[in-house]
Amino acid sequence: MSALPGIDPTARTRGRWRDVWRMLIFSGKRLLALLLTVLAGVYLTILIANMGGQVDELRMVQIRGEISEAVRADPAFQDMSSEERNELIERQVDLEVERLNLDQPFILRSFDYLYRAMLLDLGRAEQMHSDAGSRQVFDIIVERLPATLLLFGTANLLIFLVSVWVALHLSRRYGSMLDRSVVGLAPSSAAPAWFYGMFLILIFAFVLPALPSGGMVTAPPPEDRLEYLASVVRHMALPLVAMFLSQIFISIYSWRTFFLIHSSEDYVEMARAKGLPEHLIQRRYILRPTLSPIVTSFLLMLIGLWSGAIILEQVFNWPGLGTLVFQAIGHRDTPVIIGTVVIFAYLLAATVFLLDLLYGILDPRVRIEGGR
Repeated sequence: MSALPGIDPTARTRGRWRDVWRMLIFSGKRLLALLLTVLAGVYLTILIANMGGQVDELRMVQIRGEISEAVRADPAFQDMSSEERNELIERQVDLEVERLNLDQPFILRSFDYLYRAMLLDLGRAEQMHSDAGSRQVFDIIVERLPATLLLFGTANLLIFLVSVWVALHLSRRYGSMLDRSVVGLAPSSAAPAWFYGMFLILIFAFVLPALPSGGMVTAPPPEDRLEYLASVVRHMALPLVAMFLSQIFISIYSWRTFFLIHSSEDYVEMARAKGLPEHLIQRRYILRPTLSPIVTSFLLMLIGLWSGAIILEQVFNWPGLGTLVFQAIGHRDTPVIIGTVVIFAYLLAATVFLLDLLYGILDPRVRIEGGR
């Protein structure tokens, strides 16, 4: 194929390589900025979760108490004198303190915690363990993460798709009965999902015992895959409906207002004056130009997956990250709390970085700094 007239192929190639180089520089800068943000957030979490080192002091008291109890209860040490038994306790306490690096100043240990956390070496839980028996924090989190992603991912995807579709429909019927009903029901989203969840449990699990009140699957779990999937769907129904009711009306109202503003643009009025079909106008002249904020809204919704997970998962006894964090706070298991924040920080940074790249692809008005 011959080159286009008036365009130098060499200059065009140089321009492409220049764009690639700018993209790499931009990506590197964004990754560095996000890495520094994650570092700051994780370090603040370490300081807060350890209360400036006071939690480690409480841990040393707990270590001494556990070792003392174990030594005094062991028949092998009953013949020892009090002085020998106390010396044995002190030696074991010193070994445990040295193993946990609790003999070092907290400021040094905090940076060691930060370094290992950024490498996803989240250490061992102090009190908790996974269902498989592992005490590694990473294994505990990875075991609970799929349950949260399944429930909150499904709910947010359903809310997003339904709200955008209904909002497009309402933007064509401004002032209709359905439109006024959605506007009137929008304040109902002020109530959190767990509030609706309690009423749903009362009605559909006790008054009309049609659905389970909590859990993720029946006990014991079905061995057949289809039966297992059906059990998960039945257990997920009530929390899914609770989240849907708490978000759908305000989401529809927000997108309906957004689409109404874009429907009044001059190029949309021009398309209507040309006699184009309404569905084509909606898809080509309203939905396509607003694709960037739509994708942004969806990804930001994914970022907030677990923001309300603690209470909701506790209400429905859903074995996800929310329940894990609640249990870790109750057990004062600092490594699990910090590990959960680290995982969330990485997911947040990855989502923001993906947003930056998608903006340049979806919106032609967005240009990398230095471009022309």
